[in-house]
Amino acid sequence: MNTLLLRLVGPMQSWGVQSRFSVRDTGLEPSKSGVLGLVCAAMGIDRNDDESLAPLAALKMGVRIDREGRLSRDYHTALKVLKAGGGIKETEPSSRYYLADAAFLVGLEGDDLALLGQIQNAFRNPFWPLFMGRKAFVPGLPVHLPDGLKTGMGLEDALKVYPYQGRGEALEKVRLVLEDLNGDLVRPDQPISFRQDQRRFSPRRVKVTFVSGLIMEAA
Repeated sequence: MNTLLLRLVGPMQSWGVQSRFSVRDTGLEPSKSGVLGLVCAAMGIDRNDDESLAPLAALKMGVRIDREGRLSRDYHTALKVLKAGGGIKETEPSSRYYLADAAFLVGLEGDDLALLGQIQNAFRNPFWPLFMGRKAFVPGLPVHLPDGLKTGMGLEDALKVYPYQGRGEALEKVRLVLEDLNGDLVRPDQPISFRQDQRRFSPRRVKVTFVSGLIMEAA
């Protein structure tokens, strides 16, 4: 088993999985659909290419929350919005939630070392621009980690030993969200298709645990 680690740090991030109409939500950590959307952008995989998405979706994902971030909200008003049944609505207010100043370490686990290597190389020189949930939310630090590919190391172990990615001293205890078939929590973010006309997702089980004693990255 092998694991690829990615860094998601930025002033603003949004990882919505249940957005409806005028309310755009965000999860408290990156969603699998959002992370794989980033991977597809880096690799230049078209949203209609379900065949290329399938092996990415089969990877197991985990997230270490090095800095939880602050849940914030923007209030937007759009003018002259086309209504679903036809006609124009003069104004359409919306609430858009995001995480401010969060830092995450994401792990993707799989047997296919070549695929993980391709993903890592893609983040070194992304095919399309990268953003974390919305086009204005660009990474504040490179997603690519030069030493992020861990050969022969499982997801949980890799997330537990990699240096802390937050600012200042490492927290005494940080949260891990790990994909687990027996997990007691469900996330509706397992991508099946990113096609514009038929985006499809299925449920994914996760478990939450904690890790302490993280080391700081060498200066």
